[in-house]
Amino acid sequence: MDIKQLIGETTDYDKKLALEEKKPKSWCKSISAFANCFGGKLIFGVSNDNELVGLADAEGDAEKISEAIKIHLNPIPEFKLSFEKDGDKTFVIVEVMKGQQTPYYYEGDGQLVAFMRIGNESVPATPSQLRELVLRGSGESYDSLKSRYDFDNMSFTKLKSVYKQRTGNTFEDTDYESFGLIDEKGNLTNAGALLADESPVRHSRLFCTRWNGLTKASGIVDALDDKEYMGSLVTLLQAGTDFVRNNSKKAWRKVGDGRIEMPDYPDRAVLEGVVNALIHRNYMEIGSEVHIDMFDDRIEIYSPGGMVSGISLEGKDLLKIPSKRRNPILADIFSRLKYMERRGSGFKKILADYEGQVEFDESKMPVFDADNDDFTLTLYNLNYGTNYATQVNENVIENVIENVIENVIEISEEKMKQLMPEYSKKKLTKACEILKMISENPNISIEELRIALDVTDRTIARYISELKDKGIIERKGPDNGGKWEIR
Repeated sequence: MDIKQLIGETTDYDKKLALEEKKPKSWCKSISAFANCFGGKLIFGVSNDNELVGLADAEGDAEKISEAIKIHLNPIPEFKLSFEKDGDKTFVIVEVMKGQQTPYYYEGDGQLVAFMRIGNESVPATPSQLRELVLRGSGESYDSLKSRYDFDNMSFTKLKSVYKQRTGNTFEDTDYESFGLIDEKGNLTNAGALLADESPVRHSRLFCTRWNGLTKASGIVDALDDKEYMGSLVTLLQAGTDFVRNNSKKAWRKVGDGRIEMPDYPDRAVLEGVVNALIHRNYMEIGSEVHIDMFDDRIEIYSPGGMVSGISLEGKDLLKIPSKRRNPILADIFSRLKYMERRGSGFKKILADYEGQVEFDESKMPVFDADNDDFTLTLYNLNYGTNYATQVNENVIENVIENVIENVIEISEEKMKQLMPEYSKKKLTKACEILKMISENPNISIEELRIALDVTDRTIARYISELKDKGIIERKGPDNGGKWEIR
């Protein structure tokens, strides 16, 4: 028999070689952590290297364990004691249930400490975790609590307009309470503060960065685009998805008389990822915000706060994980706005959206990573490492030159390479930046371009000349007062 056979199916476990009567904290902290998190089993009679040793007086130790839990745990968690045998060796197993009256404290030696499970260790809860445990034990959620802001100082025009646009319904005054933006006494809730046009909750900001390369330090120019957004969560959602769209490209493949568009990232997967990050994050974690980091080959969407249940996702079937909501009022409001479903199927939708793409393979499967404090979703660029755009047909160069490019950000580097085969990736990036700036401001001067790119007069002149010679840009009118056109 091994330890896995000994404990059976369980989410988490800890082990002690023997009962340390004079050091109850050494094992009671595991009882506290299991009750505060998602339950677990503590096995007595097993060494650190998993050798099954057994206890000399298992029945006597079981009585002492039960008594120590009642003395040192406050409140007393629900637990069961059982005996297991392996030949002539006897073990005591303490099964601790996930508690509903959190936090469960260890009390002793003048201390009152609540513990949490981090990996295979039981560690003291952080202030943020302790606040969340208190809320869970009271049956309340952060978004339902009265905020410290005045409802009369808030406006909700963004929420109202999006509600009308997406549902066809008009937001009535009675909806403030039915949505959970105010409580029964008219006080602004935390949900209301987060959804106000000028949200006063500073740590609800969204940071978006398009990094240059595969890491956050890939070259001289670290970031190609960098934005910080504040305001209503509805505004942040739209800004985050727009940022991803504006910094993505679409490849395409000719089929018959038409073509198949192949986006870097499926729209629905991106929307679900950003919604989940904003709605399910831990807003009691001060000083940490939601981040969207875009690299050449992937997007990483980070939000403070792990899974609500505290479980790790490693080795789990993502399609079978039950949905639990940290902020049920926010989740309900975004469901009413038709951005998400009440039954909670974000994981499934993200996976299904990827699997439905023509360029999908198993190596591009989204990755979900969570621990007690953090959640990160990684979405892989479906077009990275491919050459779809260059294999379309021989007329692709002509199409790029002759057609007006409505969104310069969608010019792929592969298309640019066909026009400028001598360009390195760094030079192609510069050329694309020039096109982006010209599309945003056709009146921009060469000197303004030079300053923005931090290059010499000679370098910017060479870029402009080559782009003009290739028929990609054209100057209309005089040097002073004229404007650029992208062809």
